[in-house]
Amino acid sequence: MEHIVYVVDDDDAVRHSVIGLLESSDLHAIGFSSAETFLQHRFEDLPSCVILDMQMPTITGFDVADALKANGREIPIIFLTGHGTIPMSVRAIKGGAYEFLTKPVESSALIGSIESALRLAQHNAARVKEHYALKQRHMSLTPREHEVLELAISGKLNKQIAAELGVSEITVKVHRRRVMEKMQVRSVAELVRAVERLTKHQPAE
Repeated sequence: MEHIVYVVDDDDAVRHSVIGLLESSDLHAIGFSSAETFLQHRFEDLPSCVILDMQMPTITGFDVADALKANGREIPIIFLTGHGTIPMSVRAIKGGAYEFLTKPVESSALIGSIESALRLAQHNAARVKEHYALKQRHMSLTPREHEVLELAISGKLNKQIAAELGVSEITVKVHRRRVMEKMQVRSVAELVRAVERLTKHQPAE
């Protein structure tokens, strides 16, 4: 099993029909009859997407999308609704939905959207993994190495860094080399880009 397609729809007939279609296309699917059970289940660490009914009792599709986003889950969402309107579709897409489809939907269109969404999920998973590894490398730096890194990416030369830290230029060179090795970069330009990637993905306060 290399992926999961979640199907969240309170209409049993629709849910079973969609799951049957996906399984016939060699797509692993898990169904949920309510948004609550979907949000409470244990998410697997696999590329996934969710086919989400827009209109459900107590919790709407928009509420589910907001809850996933609040929990930091980057799961492409394909909204599937029998009561779609243009304002609703615009709101869905602006809210980050991957696709907005209306019932009944053609099988080929649904499968095509799912396969495309899973490719996006695969890309997202690789990006998250890469960012985690970069963060771990950054965290492995000593306090002094952090100081040297910050001064180096600000454009200061070894002589200037040494003067600011009150150490010898040779000591700065040693720390700088260790920073480059730990961060797995070969130039200051690469170091700057690595730090920018870390800053860009920092959660908002």
